[in-house]
Amino acid sequence: MSINQDMRPRVIALANQKGGVGKTTTAINLATALAAIGEEVLLIDLDPQGNASTGVGVGTNERDKSTYDLLLAEMSLKDVVQKTAVPRLSIAPSTLDLLGVEMEISNEADRIFRLKKAVAAHLGRSPDFTYIIIDCPPSLNLLTLNALAAADSVLVPLQAEFFALEGLSQLLKTIDQVKGSINNTLAIQGIVMTMYDKRNNLAQQVVGDVRETMGDLVYDTIIPRNVRISEAPSFGKPVLLYDINCAGSQAYLRLASEVIQREKKVQRADR
Repeated sequence: MSINQDMRPRVIALANQKGGVGKTTTAINLATALAAIGEEVLLIDLDPQGNASTGVGVGTNERDKSTYDLLLAEMSLKDVVQKTAVPRLSIAPSTLDLLGVEMEISNEADRIFRLKKAVAAHLGRSPDFTYIIIDCPPSLNLLTLNALAAADSVLVPLQAEFFALEGLSQLLKTIDQVKGSINNTLAIQGIVMTMYDKRNNLAQQVVGDVRETMGDLVYDTIIPRNVRISEAPSFGKPVLLYDINCAGSQAYLRLASEVIQREKKVQRADR
């Protein structure tokens, strides 16, 4: 895909303070799906666990330069980014060192804006990506705040289970606070239901409740509970490389199309 030199990449943070909702899985496979349909994508791994990095085939021994160095302002984004086995998909990997970054930069005045500055400096040189996807840790800490400060919008993965709406309300409050204080253009890109089992009556009820409460913010696409999605990370592959024909891969391709359509509406509205 040729990149329009006048177009700035869309920066989307995947966030949910609740663990185990398919956040990193969605970050990996949405980024891969966007790349598969022709976008130039950068995946930024801000989770100290580094599962997004592992999930696209970047092992711990291949992470000499990471988002830790980026947030310490010791390296640029260009220094940290590396190609993956997926065409048109690059990654800024993470390491366990990120666990200590909050303490190391806690006294710095720009501690919340380190990622935003790094992204802006990189894009000022050349718009080599059309989408930047940020995988946040499962908590509302300094790393997540850096992601929200740098992002245009937030995509919220939400597991189809009983306490889904309870956790969502807390996250929405945080997004409102961020919008009011450090990023007044931050928007909710959408909410995607994950780990959905259509045989489970409770899951069906939860999806209905979320749609009734959140309306058009909820994507039409629902990510199913799928064994191939679960298997793929152990092979260091996104599910689209592991099994393109499985239900999970097809769902992420549909989600990528929805994301693009929503972003086009935003861009038209901004003109």
